[in-house]
Amino acid sequence: MSAKVLTIEAAKAANIEVIPNGKYTQAVHDAVVAMRANRRSGTASVKTKATVNLSGAKPWRQKGTGRARAGYKSSPVWVGGGVAFGPHPRDYSKKVNKTTKRIAFRKAFSERIKDGDVLIVDGFSISQPKTRAFVSAMQEITPEPKTLIVSSVFDENTYLAGRNVQSTLLITAAEVNTEQLLKYKKIVVTPDALAQIAQRLAK
Repeated sequence: MSAKVLTIEAAKAANIEVIPNGKYTQAVHDAVVAMRANRRSGTASVKTKATVNLSGAKPWRQKGTGRARAGYKSSPVWVGGGVAFGPHPRDYSKKVNKTTKRIAFRKAFSERIKDGDVLIVDGFSISQPKTRAFVSAMQEITPEPKTLIVSSVFDENTYLAGRNVQSTLLITAAEVNTEQLLKYKKIVVTPDALAQIAQRLAK
């Protein structure tokens, strides 16, 4: 499989608008932060001095022992006591409107095109579900192991061949997002996937 770099002129010919430098960087930041925040479960939780399962009895009398006064065994300063200012279940999700998401996607793809990191291949398909065949095909396209492969659809053999290569991600043009465009060193796109991306950017 041979690949060629998607130039700015070729991108414009494919109806993909390339955004100039210095514009819409905040939209990319907001979109990526929201994606990462929305993946957080927010289930971390600890017990406070009020909820820890310990006796509420006073450990020893207030005066006359020579030790520091203590009121309860569940104090955060004691081993086995509650936790002060610990995490509790919360919602980390952030909302970003559709316009911002669309602008962020367009900006991220534009920057990768300008950096020469988007490669076009006629098609990407592995005939046998073998990891070795997948790695060999990738080396013909680019020596960079951390690669995002975007197509309109993948057959089962291709998915099976690439599932053990953790540095590479297979994803359809309908599912690829801004964070993925920025995460990988190289982006391999098929012509039909490029047409679908152009449709997404035109909305």
